[in-house]
Amino acid sequence: MIRYLFLIFPGVLPGMLSGQVVHYKSVTDICRAYPTQISALFEDVSLDHPGLDEVKNAWKDGNLENACENLLKYYRLSDSKGMLAREQPESSSRTIPEGDSVLRDIYVFQEVSDQVPRSKTGQLNWYYEGPENDIEWAWALNRHYPLQTLLTAWYQTGNKDYLGYIDAFIQDWIISSWPYPGVKSSTAMWRGLEVSFRVKVWARVFFELMDYEEITPATRLLILSSLPDHAHYARQFHAENNWLTMEMSGLATVAAYWPEFLNSPEWLAYTVRTMVESMRGQVYPDGVQTELTSSYHYVALNNFMQFQEICQRAGIELPEYFRQTIDKMWSYLVFTMRPDGYGILNNDADLMHNSDRIKNYLNTNSHPEWRYVIEHGASGKAPSSVSWFYPWAGHLISRNHYGPNAHWSFFDIGPWGSGHQHNDKLHLSVAAHGHDFLVDAGRFAYRGAVAEKFRDYARGSSGHNLILFNGHGQRPGPRLSASLVTEEHFSISGQYDYAWGSMTEFQDSQSGHEHLRTLVYVRDAFWIVVDKVHSDLASKKSVLWHWHPRCEVVIDPAKRIVGSYEDGAKLTIIPVNDIPWEVELIKGQDKPFIQGWYSPEYNIYESNFTSIYQSPQNENDLYVWIILPSFGDSPAIKSKILEKNESAVMLEVDLAGKGNYKLKIPYRESEKMDFSVTKK
Repeated sequence: MIRYLFLIFPGVLPGMLSGQVVHYKSVTDICRAYPTQISALFEDVSLDHPGLDEVKNAWKDGNLENACENLLKYYRLSDSKGMLAREQPESSSRTIPEGDSVLRDIYVFQEVSDQVPRSKTGQLNWYYEGPENDIEWAWALNRHYPLQTLLTAWYQTGNKDYLGYIDAFIQDWIISSWPYPGVKSSTAMWRGLEVSFRVKVWARVFFELMDYEEITPATRLLILSSLPDHAHYARQFHAENNWLTMEMSGLATVAAYWPEFLNSPEWLAYTVRTMVESMRGQVYPDGVQTELTSSYHYVALNNFMQFQEICQRAGIELPEYFRQTIDKMWSYLVFTMRPDGYGILNNDADLMHNSDRIKNYLNTNSHPEWRYVIEHGASGKAPSSVSWFYPWAGHLISRNHYGPNAHWSFFDIGPWGSGHQHNDKLHLSVAAHGHDFLVDAGRFAYRGAVAEKFRDYARGSSGHNLILFNGHGQRPGPRLSASLVTEEHFSISGQYDYAWGSMTEFQDSQSGHEHLRTLVYVRDAFWIVVDKVHSDLASKKSVLWHWHPRCEVVIDPAKRIVGSYEDGAKLTIIPVNDIPWEVELIKGQDKPFIQGWYSPEYNIYESNFTSIYQSPQNENDLYVWIILPSFGDSPAIKSKILEKNESAVMLEVDLAGKGNYKLKIPYRESEKMDFSVTKK
């Protein structure tokens, strides 16, 4: 929410209502105000670099201001300006609301809006954590996200007021950041991710807007003086895995676009070596980033691509492995995408519309199979399969076709993940007929009031379509895959998909639990879930099914759960075996425990139905479920267990309009799956 609001009167700069901002404009202004900091810049610049003769002579003569003027003149004609140049808009007085909010110091980070307070002398409070007291909000501020908003506003309107604010914003941050601490930090101003994001937006401001006096010589010199500190931080204090990709792309930005710095060649060589090593370490051979979180997979991919682009512009050749891995990472986003264009909601992901990103990539890369997927078969070439299994990630994606109303499911039998993990192994998400039905709860928030309430629920098993033992969920499993999942675990054929996984680590460890889940998707028809559970002692099992918030959910007399949408799309969960279930629906519950909540994006959440099947207390049980999608009137379905033993269960399913199906479903061995259908 917006806490404060004031009007900016003509002639009054942002912040002046709370104090006079000192805004430096000329080379003379900044050199006289901060001679030590500006002089230090020339200790970091290679004055023998081609084109810097006049700069070198002025510096040797002791003329700081002349050296600065010549340095800025050099950059106006530099190769980097040519690399980052883009067509500029015509000047106008037009505005857009998002840009005008920023002019009032009102920022929106992670769907939370607030006005950043200023000091008595007019400086922004760079440590302000927003209305939720969430340091993620302060980190977003220090990533200079408001400048991205203003650059968009500038290119849409040509209003120079936006450029003036950009100039003051950067100047304020740099002066407020002194002295550079030179140590690894998690503060709002100095942390690796924020360092990387800042230099990337500074590169755009510095070179794209070179011909505009609204980005003043004083601010350009301040940027140049601060870049070596940013490069030092990224070089010496970077993290690993996904964070490393972001931080190294920032270091590469400095090295490639400002090659005049003494250390730029070493910085660039280090980033190439480190990024290739990191890619090998954090991207599995099947193309999935090891955090196994779709949003962060895209973050890593985006930073690898930024780095590749920087290297191309700098004339640096990367190994072929780098390009091939980028292709594999894109392929994962393509073939895991829901029919509506959104990606997987898993672990700490947001629900992201990947279709638009893939379209943009295809504008410069030819992949006819990918185009077929995102355009629902309207163009391109049909892929070799409709379902896909990623053997290192342990992700099974099942479909019946690539149309917008296709069946789609995500089944997770992989490791816990190297970061942003949830305790959700064996979770199943299902979509059909253009709608999400069975969903992951999402991530909610990392810090602040939302996280205090929902974070344990988001990360725990109770926010997923799993089984709780005596009310307890899973413990963390292995972070990484030591090897790929063998074909014993999965099978994809023309008629069905099969996969199984198991989990033995539970918070209720005294009773020695095991959950083995086997999934069969019968193409064009239904899903079958077989849950084989064991406890050393008699225990109560709770089987959870979470529904999308737009879905109305009811329990029918046969204890089937039916979820439906207004347009007639339905999904029915049918318990096959004869168990005296206790069934309940929970929606938006806070006490005695959190249940029935859904978060598609950070800091956004709403209530949804969770259907819970409670079993009697037993040591061993076998639960068989049919998950039936339909549109309009639900087709008549009959099902029964023909036989069950320690290795498999045999079922017969009779589905009106489709056929009579007989299935032998092994719990563990895919090659022993037996399937037949008599069409009607």
